[in-house]
Amino acid sequence: MPSATRVRSAVKTGNSDDETLDPGVFEGLAGIRLAMRRFLSFSETALAAVGVTTQQYQALLVIKVSRQRGIRVREIADELLIQHNGAVQLVDRLEIAGLAVRTPSVDDRRSVLVCLTPRGEQVLEGLARKHLGAMLENEPLLVESLARLRDLAHTTGGTEA
Repeated sequence: MPSATRVRSAVKTGNSDDETLDPGVFEGLAGIRLAMRRFLSFSETALAAVGVTTQQYQALLVIKVSRQRGIRVREIADELLIQHNGAVQLVDRLEIAGLAVRTPSVDDRRSVLVCLTPRGEQVLEGLARKHLGAMLENEPLLVESLARLRDLAHTTGGTEA
């Protein structure tokens, strides 16, 4: 991913009051934005078809990749960039939907881990397959757009990280 420094270096500098971005930067950003919108539009439709919200899907992914096959509510909040009380309500909704369950931690009896239920695993597996396919459909546009931005950063001397 190009750093902010690299993108800034794609600025053509005549004088400090007259800085303009190379037109290719806009083309690259527009391509990335289009690919993201296509993917997000697909995602919203796929999630709605199985009755899962975007936030619930993100939480299911976070739970699935947790080291202990379970995760604390605080960690879900951190990963999803939401408040703890919002994460508690999110987990409550996942439990009501039968997608997750709270279980006592074997390492720390004071802690509770949120784990996927077999139904949660099944729903997540199906959604992940569909999302992977949709992501790969958008790969050419993403690759082309990112390459354009990277090339602009390199040709304008912006190689610092």
